[in-house]
Amino acid sequence: MQSNLVIFPNAGTAKKSTQTEERTITNYDRAEEQFIELLAMEDLDRKLDVKPSIASEFEQALSTAIRAAYKNDRSNEQAHRFLQRILYRINRLKLFWYDDLRHYTNERSLYLFSCRDQIEAAWQNWELAQIDLPALQQLDVKHALIERASTDLNPLLSDTSRYIREDMTEAGYRHLLAIGSLDGLVEASHISRILGGAANEVQCTLTRVLIEEYGNGRLSRKHSTFFAQMLAEFGMNTQPEAYLDLVPWEVLASTNHNFLLTERKRYFLRYSGGLTYFEVAGPAVYKNYMLAARRLKLSEVAVGYWELHIKEDERHGRWMLDDVALSLAEKYPNDAWELLLGYDQQKLMSDRAGNAVVRSIREAKQSV
Repeated sequence: MQSNLVIFPNAGTAKKSTQTEERTITNYDRAEEQFIELLAMEDLDRKLDVKPSIASEFEQALSTAIRAAYKNDRSNEQAHRFLQRILYRINRLKLFWYDDLRHYTNERSLYLFSCRDQIEAAWQNWELAQIDLPALQQLDVKHALIERASTDLNPLLSDTSRYIREDMTEAGYRHLLAIGSLDGLVEASHISRILGGAANEVQCTLTRVLIEEYGNGRLSRKHSTFFAQMLAEFGMNTQPEAYLDLVPWEVLASTNHNFLLTERKRYFLRYSGGLTYFEVAGPAVYKNYMLAARRLKLSEVAVGYWELHIKEDERHGRWMLDDVALSLAEKYPNDAWELLLGYDQQKLMSDRAGNAVVRSIREAKQSV
């Protein structure tokens, strides 16, 4: 896969650009701190109108990071991380966290929207460049969906899966839970954002998926409760976002991608395709985690979440394919290829995120 390329006019210009980026990289943490201060600032938009300089350091880092991550011939990891963390901090305002109400003071800030749109425009172009769109548009969508789902339901064992099953230590398992907690503790929140509107079979199927993920309205049966119990079993922090700093940018990108697709109703088919992949492929991924826990002789509490998901997501995968994706393909024949785009993008992002998580586990092991 290749990112967008920028051809430098001469070697001297390339060297100067690279040096500028390297200097700015050291300021990404400080730029993020400044952005956090902006998020909490009362009447942010008016204050920026009066004194734009309060955001200058952040904006400089933002522009440099976009060039470094999406427009150069060598992608910069620190730039990716900075951009996805900024995007996540904006997107999370779309969910309610049962915290201090003042944290939402800028949830409709035009400045934050402009920052989000600036990142998303460059990032989504970069992501789409990795997919052969004309080829997708030529496929028999229903046949392609069925074929993809059949393959991903029982995939070949990858190096990443093999490492988790056979080599990951208990410390690595805890590291896995820490990263996974970003999603696991607020699970299914994205689905809730696309349920409103006219009633039909597709909407009702999606609602059934959400209801089961939410334990039919009982906190004790909600999937996130099982995840919290796994964390507690190891004496880990069960508060959402407690381990945000451990989360690789590739994982954040998948989360931010779902925020984008559920925000834009025009992307409903893409989101539905992506959710179909997620539910179809989920049991195979969770089986890796469950087998690792069994090998490590962990308690039933430490594996209950995976067992629940394997059982329920097998059913959800059938629902998503038969009652959502294939139904939408019939309803929107001219746009049905977007279901495949969503499916393939989610698979690409999930594989990339999975590799990043294993890499993070390995690096953490080496640093001990």
